[in-house]
Amino acid sequence: MTITQDIKYKLANLNVLERIIAVNAVVYILRFLISLNWFELPSNLGDFVLKPWAIVSYAFVHYDFFHILFNMLWLYFIGRMFLNLFSPKMALNIYFLGAMSGGLLFMVCYTLFPSVFGANSSLVGASAAVRALLIFLCAYMPNQDVRFFMFNIKLWYVGLAIVLLDLFGVVSGISNPAGGNAGGNLAHLGGALLGYFYAKQLLKGDDIGKGFERLVDIIINTFKASKKGPLKTVHKNKSKVGGYTKGDFSEFNNQKQIDVILDKISKSGYDSLTAAEKEFLFRAGK
Repeated sequence: MTITQDIKYKLANLNVLERIIAVNAVVYILRFLISLNWFELPSNLGDFVLKPWAIVSYAFVHYDFFHILFNMLWLYFIGRMFLNLFSPKMALNIYFLGAMSGGLLFMVCYTLFPSVFGANSSLVGASAAVRALLIFLCAYMPNQDVRFFMFNIKLWYVGLAIVLLDLFGVVSGISNPAGGNAGGNLAHLGGALLGYFYAKQLLKGDDIGKGFERLVDIIINTFKASKKGPLKTVHKNKSKVGGYTKGDFSEFNNQKQIDVILDKISKSGYDSLTAAEKEFLFRAGK
C-alpha cells in the first residue's frame, strides 16, 4: 500500500468528529495561502447579512496554533466519549447548532451593547461547538464519574467549572478589552446553553436537533439529485411494511434500547450497566 492509499484509507475510517478535526487542520494550513476574512463571523448584524455562511464557517477558522491544538484535543476526547453513547448524526447536530448558538449570542450582545463590548470585532474558532458537546454530556448524565488525576469527579462539577470560567472571562474581557476575550467567552456560553438545553429536552424525549437534521438532509439530497440528472421511475418495494423496511424497525428497536441504557446511566452512572449493556453500547457507537 502506498502512502497516498494509506492516507485515503485512514481518512475513510475516521468518525464524523475526527473528520471535522481534519477539516479544521486543512483550513488552518490554508490560512497561510489565502485570506480567510470572509469566513470570520462579524460582530455587526449588518455585516453578517453580507456573508450569512459565516455563522458556521467561523468555527473552522483558527489563526493561533495553540487555539486550534486545544480545541481539537478537547473535540477528540469528548468525541470518543460521545460517540460511544450517541449517534454520529446527533453529534453533528449538537456541534453545528452549538457553533450557531455561540455565534448568535456573540452578535446579539455586540449589536445591543456596543458601549460594553465594543464594535468591529470578529469571531473565529470551534470553542462554542466543542462546549456544546461537553455541556450536553454534563447535563445528560451529571452523576457520571470521570477520572481527574488521582480521584473521580462528577460530570456536572466539570460543566459548572467550565461555565463559571467563561462567565469570569466575559467580565474580565469587558474590564480589560486589550487583554481579554469577552467575545470568545460569550460564544462559549452560547454553545454551553445549546448543549444544556439539548440534553434536558432529550431527557424528556424531545430531540430538538431533528429539524436541523432534516434541513441538512434536504440540502444534501438536493445536491445529489442535481448530479443524478433526470428523475427515474421508482418501483414500490414490496418488502416494506407501512413504508418501513425491516432495517428501519431494527434501527428503531436499537435506538429504544440505547435510550433505556442512557437513562440508566443518567440515574445510576456508567458503572451500573451490565456487561451486556456495555457491549451493546460499544457496538452501537461504531
